Amino acid sequence: MNRQAHDIPTTHLPHAGAWLLLLLAALPAQAVDWSRVPERELVLFYPGQASWEWVLTERDHSGGPKLREGRSCRSCHEGEERDIGASIVGGGALEPAPIPGKAGSLALRVKTAHDGERLYFHLRWKAGPPLAKKLDPDVASRVTVMLDDGSVREAGRAGCWGSCHDDAMGMASAPTGGRIQKYLGASRVRLTRQGGGENLKPDAELEQLIDQGVFLEYWQAKLNPGQAAQAVGAYILERRRMDPQTPVRADASFADGEWTVLLSRPLKAVARGQKTLEPGKTYMVAFAVHDGHADHRHHYVSFEHSLTLDGGNADFVAGKR
Repeated sequence: MNRQAHDIPTTHLPHAGAWLLLLLAALPAQAVDWSRVPERELVLFYPGQASWEWVLTERDHSGGPKLREGRSCRSCHEGEERDIGASIVGGGALEPAPIPGKAGSLALRVKTAHDGERLYFHLRWKAGPPLAKKLDPDVASRVTVMLDDGSVREAGRAGCWGSCHDDAMGMASAPTGGRIQKYLGASRVRLTRQGGGENLKPDAELEQLIDQGVFLEYWQAKLNPGQAAQAVGAYILERRRMDPQTPVRADASFADGEWTVLLSRPLKAVARGQKTLEPGKTYMVAFAVHDGHADHRHHYVSFEHSLTLDGGNADFVAGKR
């Protein structure tokens, strides 16, 4: 018969201090109490084929000269997100193939905090009604966070727009059969109104840019009701470089038509294509949601927002919890 724990002689027990350390190591990390973390609602909107080149071109977008001078998208358009999305989603110059029933905007509720080891984003949104057209039949929804530390100038002015070019898949200047992904202009020899094409800088120059921090971090959760969330970690320079051993974690639940997702990664950069996250610095974050089996450009996006840790003046202040 197996002996019970209380039958084991005390001479076989480890030292009390060592026993306590073993017990503590076996316990999960203390969870963040999200009920104590302030929440901010963002309106994400449908951008259609409005690319980085489009927003810079005055004949297409009257604010192009201001953006070139260093103004940000938010400085002119904050509060107009619902109107912008509604004006695009129904069809027109920026949407040649409208999706029947698709809304022009989506409300995303965001909380952020850290526990001394990882930075967390707590994200909630209501899923839209089912659409007849499932552009991505395998994934019901995706939520993405993109992050920069000031190394990518266009990210500070336009968030993820700095990586969305006119020749990418599904965009106005995409070549037939082309598979161009998100990229930064710094990775190309030149940019035109149609984008940078495949005119990549030499590999050595691209690696030097990464060493200098010229890339955007990309965290994503792929979501299907009733299934575990799938975490995706990547960074963007000449394309989206995936990290198969990503430290990004994703947890999600779906109830009463609402997604709740927790995305996180270590504060310290543990792999190439990551930026160390620390107090005293200001970061740019932007958010995107692919709702209703959307793919590629058929998503909802935010403007650029600022993030700090443990204090400071920013849209999001991730306090230690």
